[in-house]
Amino acid sequence: MSRRKTSKPAPEPAPATEREARQSTEREARQAAERETRQPVEAIRAAAFAQFAERGYPVVTVRDIMKACGLTQGALYNHFKSKDELLHDIIASTQAELERLCQQAVGGAGDDPRAKLAAFVRVYVVRHCRLRVEALVANREISWLDRDRVRDIRRSRRAIRDILVAILAHGVERGVFDPPQVDGRRDLKAVAMALLDQCTHVSLWYSPGRGMGEEQMAKLYADMALRSVGARPA
Repeated sequence: MSRRKTSKPAPEPAPATEREARQSTEREARQAAERETRQPVEAIRAAAFAQFAERGYPVVTVRDIMKACGLTQGALYNHFKSKDELLHDIIASTQAELERLCQQAVGGAGDDPRAKLAAFVRVYVVRHCRLRVEALVANREISWLDRDRVRDIRRSRRAIRDILVAILAHGVERGVFDPPQVDGRRDLKAVAMALLDQCTHVSLWYSPGRGMGEEQMAKLYADMALRSVGARPA
């Protein structure tokens, strides 16, 4: 009679080495430290946006901002050298994110200029409906920044304008856009600025929960933009 073979249990995974365990502990500690650092910074930014929007940059003090976010006055100087630097930081960061979103939307819209224009306007309007306080501060309080601090913000705004100009130029070249002309001449930069102005100022009057939602508003603005540039039906 043959002896029945019994299968051996699978060996348990070898325990992590001491070095791996130490690296894991150090990584978790770094991540925790980053979270702790980020939380006060985000609280300061949110309080600054709210205070500047409600009362205006010149009137608001560092003490006002820190009181609003529940931190000590000295905590601000752990992250920002001055109130000016804080204003620059919050405007520059929201502007850079807007530029990134516009690039991403246009890049994922395919090759049709009509789809690119609609995607650009939708993402731009949704952001301005959703972040009305940030838009208000970025557009109203930027004048308080000195020339050096405002340079990168204006570069980003020009980059966004140029994305739109390129879409319009592509549409005209393809024969799917026929924007207005003055004295037989098209100024696509002026058309782009008019569209941007229209989309930016939705933040001044849009109120969530009343009438259209932000996605519906974005679709409305995209349709108006396409009509403004004489877009031919797809």
